[in-house]
Amino acid sequence: MRILPGSRTLLDLILPAECGGCAEPGTQWCQGCAAELADDPILLQPRVDPGVAVWALGPYSGPRRRVVIAAKERGRRDLAVPLGSAVAGALARLHQWGELAPPEVAPVVLVPAPTRSRAARMRGGDPVTRIAVAAVGASRVCPALAMRRGVRDSVGLSADQRRVNLEGGVLLTPRGHRFAQHVCSERSAAQRKTVVLIDDVSTTGVTAAESIRVLSGAGIQVASVVVLAGVG
Repeated sequence: MRILPGSRTLLDLILPAECGGCAEPGTQWCQGCAAELADDPILLQPRVDPGVAVWALGPYSGPRRRVVIAAKERGRRDLAVPLGSAVAGALARLHQWGELAPPEVAPVVLVPAPTRSRAARMRGGDPVTRIAVAAVGASRVCPALAMRRGVRDSVGLSADQRRVNLEGGVLLTPRGHRFAQHVCSERSAAQRKTVVLIDDVSTTGVTAAESIRVLSGAGIQVASVVVLAGVG
């Protein structure tokens, strides 16, 4: 049976809840999976270098793989909160390590990686954006990027194919243009922001590289990339 976006509350009255990471019954997110995603973030070395550090909550396996699939493909909107908490913990660790500017000096603004509009509609919205909002609050999330029409689903494509597929396929949204104007204004010099690109999975680094190229071209400098899981 396919679970449609938005139907989870009704189904929970009929079916027992299960952990999105390990399928443990009776809980939507178990303590074991929460502890695993709370580990120190790891530094990835994607095949396509986006020019900034790419950090993952861990490898794309086990609970991380299952929770990404549940959040993206199985309508588990409820998982945005625990995943947002895990992202917030990773950001705090990066602040402690000096990888990001102190939050009191330059608060983090999360920019979700772009997604195809058709995929977002099928999922009842963008899961990455929901996770970002759960991590830092809606006021510090800027959906600055979007995919152009014609960009294919990247599943099954090689790194070179992904690069060709995404070449020129990422653009700034109206909010992205406004954010660019803000960060480039003199007034914003006293209101610095640390921009972090956030995504669910880093496979080849192509999406991050193209996203950062577009943002940099608009004057938005990305400090780092944070993903839920990394491949390879």
